[in-house]
Amino acid sequence: MDDSHPDEQPGPKIPPFTSTPVDQIPVIRTGLKNAFRTGRTKSVQFRKQQLLSLAYLVKDNLALFHQALASDLGRSETESIVIEINGTISEAVSAFHNVAKWSKPERAPWSFNFFAMKPTIRKEPKGVVLIISPFNYPMWLLLGPLAGAIAAGNACALKPSEMTPAFSALVADLLPKYLDPELYTVINGAIPETTKVLELQWDHILYTGGSRVGSIVLTAAAKTLSPVTTELGGKSPVVIDPDCDLKLTARRLLWGKVANAGQTCVAPDYALVPKKIADQFIQACKEVLKDFYPEGAESSDSYSRIISPSHFARIKTLLDRTEGKIACGGSTNSETKFIEPTIVTGVKAHDSLMGEEIFGPILPVIEVENEDEAIEFINARDYPLALYVFSPNSSFKEKVAENTQSGAVVMNDTLLHSVVEGLPFGGIGPSGSGYHTGKFSFDMFTHLRSTLDNPSFTERLLWSRYPPYDEKKRKSFVSLSFPTLPSRTAAGGHAGPKRWGPLLVAGVVVTSSLALLIGRWRLNRP
Repeated sequence: MDDSHPDEQPGPKIPPFTSTPVDQIPVIRTGLKNAFRTGRTKSVQFRKQQLLSLAYLVKDNLALFHQALASDLGRSETESIVIEINGTISEAVSAFHNVAKWSKPERAPWSFNFFAMKPTIRKEPKGVVLIISPFNYPMWLLLGPLAGAIAAGNACALKPSEMTPAFSALVADLLPKYLDPELYTVINGAIPETTKVLELQWDHILYTGGSRVGSIVLTAAAKTLSPVTTELGGKSPVVIDPDCDLKLTARRLLWGKVANAGQTCVAPDYALVPKKIADQFIQACKEVLKDFYPEGAESSDSYSRIISPSHFARIKTLLDRTEGKIACGGSTNSETKFIEPTIVTGVKAHDSLMGEEIFGPILPVIEVENEDEAIEFINARDYPLALYVFSPNSSFKEKVAENTQSGAVVMNDTLLHSVVEGLPFGGIGPSGSGYHTGKFSFDMFTHLRSTLDNPSFTERLLWSRYPPYDEKKRKSFVSLSFPTLPSRTAAGGHAGPKRWGPLLVAGVVVTSSLALLIGRWRLNRP
């Protein structure tokens, strides 16, 4: 008898989500440490093999990952490719191509006093590291940093979010099939499992998520003296120049706002718009949203959903309590966790939408007189993870950048800085500390070990360091090592020309004299 069902999909399936037994977590940590101590991660060839396997882990299982991300986030395949999958594969491939160069020992800057001792910086793995990732970009913020940890030669425990059960179960199933299971492992679970993980000592922790949990992580890590990098988010503002192309500005701004249904740590949180163009800006936003979702966002397969009922309720409460006016959007559906892209005008500093990071598809619009008022508004709040400026004028852009602080400042676009190879991704102050992506992930998980080899012949120079001390030794040591100070006027604007002018003249005189002597010598040759 055939028990198969015609509607079942053939091929591999996502396994069910299961939490790691709490009592096994210390055992896992010990196993990672023992595997690291074998030394096999020190080999660049081994690291390259693991990095290539990581890239193929994603590529070989794209259909399953699309299925998992759609299940967890209601996200379309195209959006997942654009905002997450391509970047994850690129992280692994870039590390594969560069790990030999990144890990090469580096000679210290040349110094007359110490060059004979061969001062060198060795790039060594920190040991066993921990990556705790959030729900909003479960692949990129978990496997992207893993590429850096592998490239740096570490063993690594991965703690994905329990709010993305399909993705977390899938990566736990796939990882040991592609990577060395003794060195890289997934720990799944919620608060009990995370609490146990944080009771253990780690050689480095990368935590990405909200500031409330971030403070818990930092407090726990302090007890074990585990170093931590945090990416915490915040309210990322947008400053708009009245001279900007409003339609293009609205398109790029709103793409950053509605991507992943606004659940992005560097999503534009609110817009500071000059009063004289506020109406035109709102109209441009309405037109762009109509272009994005001709039949409406709720029926579009290009629009994601809010991750959970609790997050849906939080965002809806912020919207319900606003004293501003909904200019467009505003509809919600609790059953499907849908919140329509929404523009709210007339928002004031004390509004419900301004009390915390929205982390959803709602854009408050705050009217300002000019960029000075916008800068003052930004500086009255915590440093954001990102700041966006839309302007064709270099002076406007530079003024905003020069007079504010943020993790990053991006001109005339949103989000893209986080995937540009060679740029560090990180916050400042309450929005986070430390950097990652690309080589910065490698650096984060790398210990810079100073080395020095002092040959015996330098003893004739260093004899004066040994006691008993006398005047002869003091003079010898001072002449050998006392630093030469610049002149007191060296920092002045005119110090340079005054100092180098005579030397330049002298150089010209000497060169001319030598040329004259050589010329006469040639003429007098027999």
